Order: sequence, then C-alpha cells, then structure tokens
Amino acid sequence: MKPEDVIKLAEERGVQIVDLKFTDLPGTLQHFSVPVHELTAKNLEKGFGFDGSSIRGFQEINESDMLVIPDPSTATIDKTFEVPTITMLCNIMDPTTRTMYSRDPRYIAQKAEAYLKSTGIAEISYWGPELEFFVFDSVNFDQTANSGYYQVDSDEGIWNSGRNTDNHSEFNLGYKPRHKEGYFPSPPVDTLQDLRSEAVLRMADYGITIEAHHHEVATAGQCEIDMRYDSLTKMADNVAMFKYVVKNVARENGKVATFMPKPLFDDNGTGMHTHQSLWTNGKPLFADKGGYAGLSQTALWYIGGLLKHAPAILAFAAPTTNSYKRLVPGFEAPVNLVYSNRNRSAAARIPAYFDDPEAKRVEFRCPDPSCNPYLSFPAMLMAGLDGIENKTDPGKPLDKDLYSLSAKEAANLRQVPGSLEESLNALEKDNKFLLKGNVFTPDLIETWIDYKRTNEIDPMRLRPHPYEFHLYFDV
Repeated sequence: MKPEDVIKLAEERGVQIVDLKFTDLPGTLQHFSVPVHELTAKNLEKGFGFDGSSIRGFQEINESDMLVIPDPSTATIDKTFEVPTITMLCNIMDPTTRTMYSRDPRYIAQKAEAYLKSTGIAEISYWGPELEFFVFDSVNFDQTANSGYYQVDSDEGIWNSGRNTDNHSEFNLGYKPRHKEGYFPSPPVDTLQDLRSEAVLRMADYGITIEAHHHEVATAGQCEIDMRYDSLTKMADNVAMFKYVVKNVARENGKVATFMPKPLFDDNGTGMHTHQSLWTNGKPLFADKGGYAGLSQTALWYIGGLLKHAPAILAFAAPTTNSYKRLVPGFEAPVNLVYSNRNRSAAARIPAYFDDPEAKRVEFRCPDPSCNPYLSFPAMLMAGLDGIENKTDPGKPLDKDLYSLSAKEAANLRQVPGSLEESLNALEKDNKFLLKGNVFTPDLIETWIDYKRTNEIDPMRLRPHPYEFHLYFDV
C-alpha cells in the first residue's frame, strides 16, 4: 500500500489508533501509538519522534532524539487490540541528518538486498526459515542474591504422566508425548492444533503465507509453523510478526509461548532452520542436475562461504548463551560444519523432497529463533556471497549420520562454537565479509559485541547455577 491507501483503509475500518512497530538491536519488537488524526501523508513521510536512548543498542542519552518512518506496505489491521488499530513496521532515521540509522536492523536487511543486486551475482535472495517454539501452561523464574530457579509446566509434559489431575478435568487424562516423541502425533496427544490454526489465520492478516503447521519433536508443547519463502527484508518482517502473533494468540488462550532455544533439559531444543537461494530473471541459480544433489557450482561456493564464516555468523544467528545448550550432539542439532544431501545432522543440508530446479536451495540448520532476523539473514547472505566471490570450496559432502561418528572421525571435522563467547570472538576476528557494501558497519558490530558481553555473558558468569549446588555443595 501507499500512504493514501493506508489512510483510506483506516477510514474504511473505523481505525482510532495507529501503532508503530520496530525492533531493537537484539531483535525484540518495540512499539508506540498515536491517535488516528496523526495519520497524514505528511507524517508518514517525515516520521514520528521517540527517545532512542531508551532502546537497547541504539543511542546515547545526549543524542537520544530519533524518528520512526512507517513503511506503508506493511500496514494492516492489528487484531491483537480491542480498540480498532492499524499497525505498520518502521525504519529508523536520524533527525539531524535525515539519513537512515546505521544501527537500525531493518535498514541492514535492506542494504543487504541492495548489495546483492550491486554484485551482479543475483537479483534476489529467497528465505524460508522454519520457526519452532514451545507453548507452556505456566512459567516461573527468579534470581536473587540467595536463590535462583526456573520452572516451566505444560499439560503435555511427560513429567505430568503421574499427576493426579490436570487443568481440564479432576482426573489425569494421560496422552503425554514422551521425550523426543512429539513429532506429528494426532489429538488427543497434540492438544495445540486449534491454537496453531488460530495463529495461522491471524498471520494471514499480516500478509504471511503459511504452508504447514504441526507439533514438534519435544514433549510439553513444542510446535512449528512453516512460512512460504519470500525476499530477505519481507521475510525478516514476517519473522517479527510471526513471533508477535504466536505470543499473543498463546496469551489469549491462557498459555505462554517462548522462542527460547533450550527451555527444557534432556529434550530437543528450538531451532530456526533457514532455507536460502539466489535467483536472477526468475530463474534459480542453485540448480544443476549434473551437480552434487542437483546443486550448481554457485550453490556449492555459497555453501563454502556459509561454512567458512559460520562461527562469526552464529554471533548473530545463535545469539544467546542459551543457544549453545541447543547446539550439542544428540538432539537433532547441527554441530558439524559440513554439508550433505537430505542429512539433518549436517550444518548445511540440501532438501531432497523435489528435484525441480525451483526447489533447489540450501538449508542452514544452525540458527535459532532467538536471533534478530534483520541481522542474521544478512549475515548468512554476505557469507554466501563472499563464498561465491572467492570460489570457496566447501570440501567433500558427508552423507552419513554425523551423530554416530567415532571420536577419531569427529575430531577431523570443524564444529560450531561451544559458547556465545566463542562466536563473538570469531565475529571480532572475521567480519570483513560483513562490511562489504557498507551493509554492516564497524560501529554496529562493535556495539553488538559489547552489548552481548556486558549484558549477557558477564551477568551469566557472575551468578551461581542451581546445578552447581548439586555438584559442589558438599565439597
């Protein structure tokens, strides 16, 4: 839509409030609202002011004034609110220079798309992330000077098989999916079908096309909803609104959704396997029937770039300390930096459902949905393009179960970093590929590393872990 279309839609739907959304640097959706009388063509062009110093990763207090510039193409009626509300995603602008803000995550995604075109390698990249998440019935956590704990619960949790009652009856009705056995069970084991369907229908309001939804592998309400592929910035927008919808639909149903990568011990974590491909003139560039798994040389070089720069990429794509509790062997998580056909134990997988050229793509399985998609998608794209530009050899594919390798075999393979600190160190050393075309700036990378170390790694390092009492209290 154009500005005049947004104003017309607001008039037709009796809108009273305009909600303006954007993401902070870590990737959490932020918003503020204005009355509908502020919805004018002039205001849509010049933007709306806010305090940038109060947003994580943005401005210092002495330079706090910033602008949000709404993107009319993202306008939709937001059914989360009872008061008729129209919502738009926004870019961030510096009011003194009237230039786009270098730390605005959405702007980085847009710059990545522009850089792709400038290389002449391709016109467009397509992205298809698979977001997994848990839906719990309750969550409790706290950290004080003398205590620290968390507890999540779900009617579906296998640990509740011995409970006397549940939320729906005075009797325990059973049918709890066992650990690692939550993939595709029909009701009554799967209790979340209607919740997921409701979320799917709500997502359509935001222009998100859904291909499928289902229960996922873990016990206790793990789910997945799959979106149809789209261009980079549009898909990053879709991910932001996907998470917004799922969290609010869960809350409306008296439950709570989380995209935390590893909320349960000893069961599968939550990933965001990310399918990606390059196209020019409506033709896929990753397909060659004579190549390995039907891939072109361009695709293999792209994979080479992903694998080469994976440790640095994961500073954006697996950006929490909790992410690395998922990236361990034995839970369908890719820890080995190799590629393979059909193989879900490899970091880069080539799906083999169909042999159509249009279906040829690379699935990078290391990311998780705690990431900011406006940063992680560009990081993956820039790594892949660097691989193409330098003709990076991805090595030989490894078409075997990588979880069953001997210790000697595994020792010869590159693996993902074992912690967020390792990934940040890798990013600090390996970031030149991100700076091409001014897509990422040194300031953003430095701010990201400092934020993560100061606000996540150091606080975790300072606090006793509950399991340490089990290990060491009697020393």
